[in-house]
Amino acid sequence: MKLYPHALSLRLAVMFALVSVLLLGSIGFYLYQSLEREIAWRDDQALLGRLERVQALINDSASIEQLRNRPKLYENMLGNSDNLLWVVDKSGQVLIEINPVDMSLPKLPATAQARLGDGNSSISVRLAWKDLNQEGRGLTLIAGKLLSEREQMLAAYRLKLWFAMSVGALLAFVLGGWVSRRGLRPVRMLAKHAAAIDVQHLHLRLNEFNQLSELQALSNALNQMLARLEDGFAQLSRFSEDLAHEMRTPLSNLMGHTQQTLRYSRSIEDYQNLLVSNQEEYERLARMIDSMLFLARTEHSNASLNRQVIDLHDLVEQLCEYFEGVAQERDVTLINQAQGELQADPVLIRRALANLLSNALRYGAPAAQVIISTMASEEGIAVSVHNQGEPIAAEHLPRLFERFYRCDPSRNQPDDSGGLGLAIVRSIMQLHDGQVTVDSRQSGTCFSLVFPIRSA
Repeated sequence: MKLYPHALSLRLAVMFALVSVLLLGSIGFYLYQSLEREIAWRDDQALLGRLERVQALINDSASIEQLRNRPKLYENMLGNSDNLLWVVDKSGQVLIEINPVDMSLPKLPATAQARLGDGNSSISVRLAWKDLNQEGRGLTLIAGKLLSEREQMLAAYRLKLWFAMSVGALLAFVLGGWVSRRGLRPVRMLAKHAAAIDVQHLHLRLNEFNQLSELQALSNALNQMLARLEDGFAQLSRFSEDLAHEMRTPLSNLMGHTQQTLRYSRSIEDYQNLLVSNQEEYERLARMIDSMLFLARTEHSNASLNRQVIDLHDLVEQLCEYFEGVAQERDVTLINQAQGELQADPVLIRRALANLLSNALRYGAPAAQVIISTMASEEGIAVSVHNQGEPIAAEHLPRLFERFYRCDPSRNQPDDSGGLGLAIVRSIMQLHDGQVTVDSRQSGTCFSLVFPIRSA
């Protein structure tokens, strides 16, 4: 269980409170230390000044006994009951004493200068002492101040600081929560607008939030995501329609031929012809299903590749031998100009090139050439299949690699791939982090498989 709050406004309020506690605590600590040092300095100066005044009184008196007979003089000078005073001779006898707390006489080192120190008894006291000679008689002046009043005052000040810091933290939490809720209102509005976009409204965009710099990146990312979803949904709709159309044609042929044959009694030869016709449609459906399954497997992000070193000349030579019979039927010459090696999956690359060769033979001009070549560059290596024939119209080029797309739907042939051949080629190249390009001109059409430099 996480202790950190899930609401962003509450998190900001907690952060405001923590920052306020840190800031107020630092200021309070500085003020407390300053006050403590200032009070201690004033008390020390007062003790040193008291020693000077007592020394002046002793010097002005004829003798210490005369000063003892006038206690009111130095008692009025002390003023407060928390002050202490001792005048001690060299033998340790106390000549003058003002000691309201009955504190024992402290033992102090001899010194010619006035010194400050803390008492060594259980009573909190600050002392100042000084040695002097009076008529050849050694005296020690000791002045003290009880620290109980100072500690009480500092304790009360600490309590006020804690109270002020607590109230400040509470106010920072409340005001921070209010400010954060007000500040995050555009985020809630953005979420509300985004939640209102459904399948029927994928064309809507969140452009009204671009005015806020903090939300501009988020709204742009959401708009790009919506554009991809809209394009993907449109592609999925077209795919569903194309799939239904492609499946309906062979199924309608199967059902029509079968119903027509079963309407009357037929000869064995008629039934055999029906089975042969049905077999062709079954094979077409099987090829379509196999291609769709292949696309589904290759489009998975975790699809694995069996990368091997491929000799492109040998691979293309094998494909030329495989398509030699089809090429002879169309009086087409296959020319292998492929060179070099490639690090890729041989099965997938063979299938991609086979699809391109099949298209080149099917749609290329008869009595022409189909050239398979390679070209290396800084970006990688490109394997191209060039055939001579009518150029493809420019409006068809961007959609050539979509599933079931055909430039001319009426040009279906028995060995047709069902409009999935080029889609399979694109999926194979995406799996290899490459791309497939097409260039169609009057001189012919050229499909190129471009592999990244690490595959070359």
